Amino acid sequence: MSTKIFVNLPVADLAKSREFFTKLGYTFNEQFSDENAASLVISEHIHAMLLVQPFFQTFTKKEIVDADKATEAIVCLSAESREQVDELVDAALAAGARPANDPQDHGFMYGRSFYDLDGHHWEYMWMDPAAAQEA
Repeated sequence: MSTKIFVNLPVADLAKSREFFTKLGYTFNEQFSDENAASLVISEHIHAMLLVQPFFQTFTKKEIVDADKATEAIVCLSAESREQVDELVDAALAAGARPANDPQDHGFMYGRSFYDLDGHHWEYMWMDPAAAQEA
């Protein structure tokens, strides 16, 4: 059995978050979505549970990090090409995201990042498969 990952992220406005990630081309698993949560399908094995903040709080005894003030994690996803990195990040910026860091171009590896509507740090990166084999 393959391991799956379910990243849980607190969001201020679930409807706006759904709209944002839909503009990036993602879908949602409605079986695990309701007024408190939306199950964002990133791939067959990667999902992000977008949880309204009061519901997210029920899963932890700690204070929820204000992602506009502090970084709790960087969610890094692979892309199939440099062009796809640009397409995805440009779509995120057009949908209301803010740039996070300058693009990282190392020739064999390329990445860009942004902060989503709630300040969560996302990054897309591409690596040349041939260069990865040589390493």
